[in-house]
Amino acid sequence: MSNKVSCPYKPANSWETVFLSKEKEVYRIPALFYDSDKKLFVAFAEQRRTTNDASAEMLVMRMGTLKMEADSDKRSVEWLELKPVKEAYVCGYRSMNPCPVYEKTTKTLFLFFICVMEGVSECWQRFRGRNRTRLCYITSKDAGQSWSGVKDLTCLHEIKNWATFAVGPGHGIQTETGRLIVPLYAYTPCKPLYLNTPYAMYLYSDDNGGTWQFSSRLRTKSVECEMAEVSGEAGLKFIYCNARSEGGHRVEAVDKNNGAGFVTLPPAEKLVETGKGCQGSVLSFPPYPSQNHNQWLLFTHPSDKSKRINLGVYLNKSPTDPYAWSKPWIISSGPSGYSDLAYIHDGWFACLVERGEQRETEQIACVVFHYDEVKRGIGE
Repeated sequence: MSNKVSCPYKPANSWETVFLSKEKEVYRIPALFYDSDKKLFVAFAEQRRTTNDASAEMLVMRMGTLKMEADSDKRSVEWLELKPVKEAYVCGYRSMNPCPVYEKTTKTLFLFFICVMEGVSECWQRFRGRNRTRLCYITSKDAGQSWSGVKDLTCLHEIKNWATFAVGPGHGIQTETGRLIVPLYAYTPCKPLYLNTPYAMYLYSDDNGGTWQFSSRLRTKSVECEMAEVSGEAGLKFIYCNARSEGGHRVEAVDKNNGAGFVTLPPAEKLVETGKGCQGSVLSFPPYPSQNHNQWLLFTHPSDKSKRINLGVYLNKSPTDPYAWSKPWIISSGPSGYSDLAYIHDGWFACLVERGEQRETEQIACVVFHYDEVKRGIGE
């Protein structure tokens, strides 16, 4: 039986393969950064020997330039050759979960990732309550053409109390006040150890990446997550979190106290979770065409309740209202998995996603689309 579904409206631009899997070389876990000054994309992924998490070998990247087709409103990306991110490495560990975040003042791209001890799985750490994961990042001043050496933040005191943890995957954000935010989740030990529970939270810096600390965690069981800065009533800014779960629907929460505490929103019935869960991407963007100073949300995730198929784009014009989500616009029918969104400008977006004909691990591909297409796709 085919996993394909009919799409009422498909993106005007075609999908472009960015990372193509083959035998003993599988690409997973997409992350996307767009440099608005240079009009440049940087796409990241894990290169693995197999689809298994424990077979991850290194992080890789491709840079791409946004192009406008002549006599057309279509956009495309011209991708350069694949490059290993050799600096994102700690001897004896495998690098995983790319999570880029950009600091606008110093024009510095931070690439966060985790380093997991070779031969050790997440389950091994959870069931024994023994963390074997390191929190690392590298930086670039030239949009990824060259990188610094590895900086290790595993010394942050909260980490010693965790069974294990991971950043993102997907993008981090910088708020209007300049705060850098890196999404993550951690398993907090309990007895018996096999009942360790994951909670989403974020790592943040208020001094351009000089020092880092952790926010409070969500109060609801939650795993891989992404964050967005949005506006509430009276224009007050707060942090919105959208996280993976095992409860049949996504976990949404808001932090209005600068890292002091998350409040979980009621279940968003339209944002179904897939089977045992799947990562999804969320970002905030200015209303198009411009109407006010509030931010809207765009979210991508497989739309099926049981399988990783039929990637949907969801729109919410009232971020504090979990009932305000649109139905999904299916932009990739068939197998689809992890994704990452980037906002370009003037209502244009890019989505990097795992997809394929038979399995979602066949390739990581990118598509560029406009807000008008979102409206049409969701039936507005």
